[in-house]
Amino acid sequence: METTRPTAEIARLAELRRDDPKTAVEMWKRRVGATPERVAFRYHDDGAWRPMTFKEADAAAREIAAGLVARGVVPGDRICVLSQTRLEWVLADVGILLAGGVTVPIYASNTAEQCEFIVRDAGAKLVVVEDEAQRDKLLPLRDRLFTVTGLVQIAGAPPSPASAFVHSLGELRAAGKTWLGTHAGQLDAHSDTVAPESMFTIIYTSGTTGVPKGVVLTHEHLTAGVCSAIRAMQIDGDDVQYLFLPLAHVLGRELEWATIQIGCETAFSRGTTQIKEDLGMVRPTFMAGVPRIFEKFYAGVKAALVSGSGLKRSLAAWALAKGAARSAAIRAGKAGAGGGIGFALADKLVLGKLRARLGLDRNRFLISGGAPLAPEIAEFFHSTGLLILEGYGLTETVAAAHLNRQTAFRFGTVGPALDVVETRIADDGEILMRGPSVFRQYYNNPAATAESVEPDGWFHSGDIGVLEDGFLRITDRKKDLIVTAGGKKIAPQPLENALKARSPFFSQVLVIGDQRPYLVALATLTDDARKQLGGTGDVAKAALQKQVDALNATLASYETIKRFAILPEDLTEASGDLTPKLSVKRKLVIEKYRGVIEGLYAGRDG
Repeated sequence: METTRPTAEIARLAELRRDDPKTAVEMWKRRVGATPERVAFRYHDDGAWRPMTFKEADAAAREIAAGLVARGVVPGDRICVLSQTRLEWVLADVGILLAGGVTVPIYASNTAEQCEFIVRDAGAKLVVVEDEAQRDKLLPLRDRLFTVTGLVQIAGAPPSPASAFVHSLGELRAAGKTWLGTHAGQLDAHSDTVAPESMFTIIYTSGTTGVPKGVVLTHEHLTAGVCSAIRAMQIDGDDVQYLFLPLAHVLGRELEWATIQIGCETAFSRGTTQIKEDLGMVRPTFMAGVPRIFEKFYAGVKAALVSGSGLKRSLAAWALAKGAARSAAIRAGKAGAGGGIGFALADKLVLGKLRARLGLDRNRFLISGGAPLAPEIAEFFHSTGLLILEGYGLTETVAAAHLNRQTAFRFGTVGPALDVVETRIADDGEILMRGPSVFRQYYNNPAATAESVEPDGWFHSGDIGVLEDGFLRITDRKKDLIVTAGGKKIAPQPLENALKARSPFFSQVLVIGDQRPYLVALATLTDDARKQLGGTGDVAKAALQKQVDALNATLASYETIKRFAILPEDLTEASGDLTPKLSVKRKLVIEKYRGVIEGLYAGRDG
């Protein structure tokens, strides 16, 4: 059944959005004007964390913008950014917009061929590259990047011999500073061309299958989505965000602009290998990640809690039990759900110290998006005093379309819709959405647009779900549903998540069974599990079999996993098995381990 908003609700939302900025340029200029001396960003440089105010960031971004104009950029030009998350990524993003341009992000992990496709499809005029490694992906392709007039390198040594095709970011800013001195007031003429319907960005889907599609997001899409997400998250100017998500990912980009809109500080990660150390120094009040990150946190914390002496283990178990009881009472809406003296003592002796060791002692909430999070993991963290708000959205919806709230959350769901999004469930279970934050077209791809977007704006997400009192529960990807040889339809992701949550030994799990008589699984072990179990042999197999058997005991017979194999190595982005947002490339992995799978169905356990 279609769920349309009543006229009164539409009028209320229109009034709510009346004072929201209509473009990202307006959003930036408002913020700089309102709080110029407030710290906007914190970054690590030369061994120390350094602050940058909004006024300082604006000066840098305007120099970049002017440098782009001096290089021939005109409103509407597309400029790619090929870099890890860092301060200069955001400064380049703002600079591109102040020049009237369109930012096209590229994941730093993309291959040269993937970069070439995006640059060519977008018709980019310039490419901002992070360092020598990213630059050297593109230089051999120069003759095939027909629209590109040059590269701008953020860090590292210039090419040798020197190339007129490559300029440093410092050189671009210097040229911009000179241009500003001789063209007083003219930069605003470029940014003034930006309207709500102008393109803000083109983000190419990471593509677990098929050719990437360029999602066109306008300035209205961005501002509607960001302002709505801020209302749902309830962040304010005193918050501190720790940002390690790729800015090529739409969630990272939404959070970039959310902190600009609200005027709070963003601290940039030094990389995923240094998250633990960074958190101890930054102590953020909120942070977003993909489930894979929280799964690793979960496995590490669980291992730490059981590794101490008998007394320490008993104390940890008692504290977690107190935390779990408090969590259950809060979720049940019971009066006096604070946990009382027992929880206060557990928090002081164990749980508070745990949060401090994680660098999350100031944390108000965490956000999980990009893939389903096992409810057991969310419940565990809540028992330690850390609330993970799971959300749901796609590139096509400017990241968040649904999000659990601090005051209204339900583990296992992705929460209610944002106040600018309408959601309905189609007859086949597919989730459809529309609203001012939902895209309307793929770039240069009318066929894909027609397939995904109805004329009245309803976007077909490709995900399957149900609405429960307004809370959306995702059950699976439409194309990932397993249909067994017996005709049973099974969603693999809940089974995979249940196994990972049940045992700290599992790193990745992939359930298989389409057009087969029963289900089998491919599994990988965590590093700790490999050490503890002595590799991937019989001992490991026996340990994991107990966890599989325990899960099977809770399932219908057709849902049970009959056999599984332990793969010799973890699934990683570097090996090509995961997308940049750490989702499993299901079809690729199945094909890669086709022989192992056939062996499982032939009765040869892995």
